[in-house]
Amino acid sequence: MAVRPVLRMGDARLWQQARAVEQFATAELAALIVDLEDTMRELDGAGLAAPQIGVDLRVVIFGIDANPRYPDAEAVPHTVLINPVLTPLSTEVEEAWEGCLSVPGLRGCVPRWKHLRYSGFDPSGRPIERSVCDFHARVVQHECDHLDGILYPMRMTDFSRFGFVNELFPEGGLATAE
Repeated sequence: MAVRPVLRMGDARLWQQARAVEQFATAELAALIVDLEDTMRELDGAGLAAPQIGVDLRVVIFGIDANPRYPDAEAVPHTVLINPVLTPLSTEVEEAWEGCLSVPGLRGCVPRWKHLRYSGFDPSGRPIERSVCDFHARVVQHECDHLDGILYPMRMTDFSRFGFVNELFPEGGLATAE
């Protein structure tokens, strides 16, 4: 339907906790999902959360096949996940570079659970449950953080590994999330 403007870090709406979706299979929910997909595709994102386009609902989308922003990333199936719940499957944490459409031009090294299970619902209200690891797990955590008002710099532990893409990676190579 439309490519929507993405809110940027500093906009107070990004710090809010999103509300649970209470009705599935509605025209409004379908329109929101189309706008999220159009916006993510236009900006070559790996995922996008409803709060990033100013909608305070617990809806995220993610998925990646081949993407110029993530040349080395493994494939992640296209998913619409509503009212997600994340459960770590181990205590193993891995640090990796992330970016964000709400924090344009910057990257940071972020610790995330390596293995997790996520559950929630699809747009029709059917349950979704998957156990995932590595990049897939990272993307899901990143997107779901947006639903709780968390941007990736808030998860960082070493700010010497945070900066502008062209300064951190002058040779042009990097792997990122979102």
